[in-house]
Amino acid sequence: PCCWCLGPSLRRNMAAQAAATPAKGKVICLFDVDGTLTPARKEVSPEVLAFLADLRTKVTIGFVGGSDLKKQQEQLGEDVLSMFDYCFSENGLMAFKDGVKIGQQSVASHLGEDNLQRLINWVLKYLSDITLPCKRGTFIEFRAGMLNVSPVGRNCSQEERDAFEIYDGEHNIRSTMVTAMKAEFADLNLTFSIGGQISFDVFPQGWDKTFALQYVTEFEEIHFFGDKTYEGGNDFEIYEDPRTIGHAVTCPEDTMKICGEIWP
Repeated sequence: PCCWCLGPSLRRNMAAQAAATPAKGKVICLFDVDGTLTPARKEVSPEVLAFLADLRTKVTIGFVGGSDLKKQQEQLGEDVLSMFDYCFSENGLMAFKDGVKIGQQSVASHLGEDNLQRLINWVLKYLSDITLPCKRGTFIEFRAGMLNVSPVGRNCSQEERDAFEIYDGEHNIRSTMVTAMKAEFADLNLTFSIGGQISFDVFPQGWDKTFALQYVTEFEEIHFFGDKTYEGGNDFEIYEDPRTIGHAVTCPEDTMKICGEIWP
């Protein structure tokens, strides 16, 4: 069974908050996608969809994920913009409210072409010098708000993805590469965030998931649910942010369990 990683004092605080939960318009729940609403890079279950529809009658709901909107639609459904009140793709660099785009940012214009190519060239050279159990295609995915770097390549199969995750856990492929990049590109003020099974994101400082919080300032309570809440994980900054009430989860079932205890 899933366990939920919250201290006793936070659990007591949550229970007290549940007893005096403000009206729907004052509370928003923001969810990470991979590992929180869905298994990593897999589709959402009917149980989670039913849970979200019910929760939406009690509080405002939104998701904030690192992937682009297309991937989020593949996982959560084509009608994702109408399923949630707020949709934050690429950490909120693409922001939607009630299905309407309310914000967009570009990493290319922020860094400039010279620095962008410097980054890309370094990554390709680094990856050419390491040996893994397998390598496939799409080692760098260029997104509007970030670069997504995958040592094994995003074109790998699910079986290869699972195998790399285990190998990475034993050999620290991603964390070692991130350490090297932090030293090499210290002048660019970048954040490196490991998430999912096979990749990590590279983006300007401040463009982590806390970027989305500028769009939800009207709420008295902002609850965030995520599984990569440890330092270096892509949920860490928003989980630790003083503007949010952070909940560490281990899987979609855990997310539903915790929400059910706060909003029965």
